[in-house]
Amino acid sequence: MDVLASLLLALGCVTASMTLAALRARQLGVVAVVDVAWGLGFVVVALATTLLGAALGTAEWRAWLVLALVAVWGGRLGWHVRSRAVGEHGGKEDPRYEEMLGGPLPEVGMAAAVRRVFLVQGVAQWFVAVPLAVGAVLTVEWAWVVWLGVAVWALGLFFESVGDRQLAAYKSRPREERPPVMDQGLWAWTRHPNYFGDACVWWGLWLAAGLASGWLPGLLTVACPVAMTVFLRNVTGAKLLERTMSQRPGWDEYAARVPLFFPRPPRSA
Repeated sequence: MDVLASLLLALGCVTASMTLAALRARQLGVVAVVDVAWGLGFVVVALATTLLGAALGTAEWRAWLVLALVAVWGGRLGWHVRSRAVGEHGGKEDPRYEEMLGGPLPEVGMAAAVRRVFLVQGVAQWFVAVPLAVGAVLTVEWAWVVWLGVAVWALGLFFESVGDRQLAAYKSRPREERPPVMDQGLWAWTRHPNYFGDACVWWGLWLAAGLASGWLPGLLTVACPVAMTVFLRNVTGAKLLERTMSQRPGWDEYAARVPLFFPRPPRSA
């Protein structure tokens, strides 16, 4: 019953965060607001379910550690993407969402945005957050798996945050002075270090919150990081972004020597 209550609480948190994001998107005319709600929504879920575990007397040190990991990841992501949608330079739609909607938000309307973006993202967010909700109200069976998860999480945060900084530095250079394709640093190891890092973060959180609770919770929740990885690689992440990126000069040569998702040492041009 504790697990069921935690899952329902997580569903309520996701519903509230996506509803607020949809209202803000309607105000700004930009669906990319959902990216801010994506990271911060997980923080809300982790906080609410950890507090529930504390109230039930089942929350252990692991629950607070996982909450801290989610807060660091989600807070960094929310801060990183905020200017794209709601900051002083916001107001420009992400091409991925325009493709999903079939046009800009003012043309397709909020009903289409809710069905195709906010509802889909909300369901995905709740499903991916299941290990967080489960781990918040269960005891730790294997402490070493928690620390293994922290290590995988740290690797993912490194790839995601460093990849984002390297890309930001590339974009800050004058267009005529930079190469048409970013292929330096982590971007020489994988075409999407930020998405790969994001996947590692969630595998780490599954280890710490799901598998560390025992074989059964681990097996019942392993589909959650699998789904996150599939989304990042094949649905809303790398593959979708490359539909526009592949039109740049030099992209074919870059794609031939740098893997799509899983990194490997750089190859010569």
